[in-house]
Amino acid sequence: MDRMITVNVELGERAYPIHIGADLIGQTGLFAPHIAGNSVTIVTNSTVDPLYGDKLRAALAPLNKQVSTVVLPDGEAHKNLQTLNLIFDALLGSRADRKTTLIALGGGVIGDMTGFAAACYMRGVPFIQVPTTLLSQVDSSVGGKTGINHPLGKNMIGAFYQPQAVIADIGALRTLPGRELAAGLAEVIKTGAIADDGFFSWIEANIDALNRCEPEAMAEAVKRSCEIKASVVAQDEREGGLRAILNFGHTFGHAIEAGLGYGEWLHGEAVGCGMVMAADLSVRLGHLDEASRKRLVDVVLAAHLPTRAPALGADRYVELMQIDKKAEAGAIKFILLKRFGETLITPAPDAEVHATLAAAV
Repeated sequence: MDRMITVNVELGERAYPIHIGADLIGQTGLFAPHIAGNSVTIVTNSTVDPLYGDKLRAALAPLNKQVSTVVLPDGEAHKNLQTLNLIFDALLGSRADRKTTLIALGGGVIGDMTGFAAACYMRGVPFIQVPTTLLSQVDSSVGGKTGINHPLGKNMIGAFYQPQAVIADIGALRTLPGRELAAGLAEVIKTGAIADDGFFSWIEANIDALNRCEPEAMAEAVKRSCEIKASVVAQDEREGGLRAILNFGHTFGHAIEAGLGYGEWLHGEAVGCGMVMAADLSVRLGHLDEASRKRLVDVVLAAHLPTRAPALGADRYVELMQIDKKAEAGAIKFILLKRFGETLITPAPDAEVHATLAAAV
């Protein structure tokens, strides 16, 4: 793609742009308006830094800022308090002040941890998201959800804290391993399923191009996903109601991640399977027709995502799903489909949940 697209997240004084395009990491002018202080700390990981660290540092050089880099270990298994503390160690060690800008260069784990560190350090410093995976470009970098995992629950410790900007470089997706690309497609599929039946049909028609990471198809997928998420976040920034629909597939998916151990399945793989399970439960409760369930399963399969759940045992699944941000007094609330583009949030009878779990393995 030759042109940059900008989607705005409308949150009043916390509004910010999402820039989408090719080779954006090297563009100094995209970063300059969002860096007010004299120092910048890049937070990245051991996989991404060799690929894009020098390019980002070169883009920042003309701004004459003091630039430091924190390189964290790669993977969901490291999204914890111990790794978060490495960011604080670096900020305190370099005497970072309230105007220091953090830049998250990496996927969802880096974005979530950098955002949480920015929310906490000196009770809040600015940060910029530079997502380098498809999943982070279409989902986790947008909306201000930040946090870390705990052995008892995923993303249960965190804060709502919006970035100054999101700079989504489509070119960075060329270096993604196949599993990471598929994991990102899970969130694209989810977005169409919950909010836009026309977009879902577009995904079905273009899934081969998306699997090949063709730039025009990928740019459209990122743009539309960000437009939808930006609209939802603008209406419900702190997940008081509507925003919960973005967790379609995540109640089952988070249980898979926690039950297997973080990092065994990628987040998007767990969400892909979780969507299949949520669609199954939607059919069992009479909300969704069988033909729509099959369409969802088919596109998840076409994206090379798992549709069979790991055998953790029904009791273990229920235990893990009760440790969910949507749960109230231990009662699990599910995001279910009525049709593509329309959801509902509801508890479900134990018998039907157990039937879905039995059918999923």
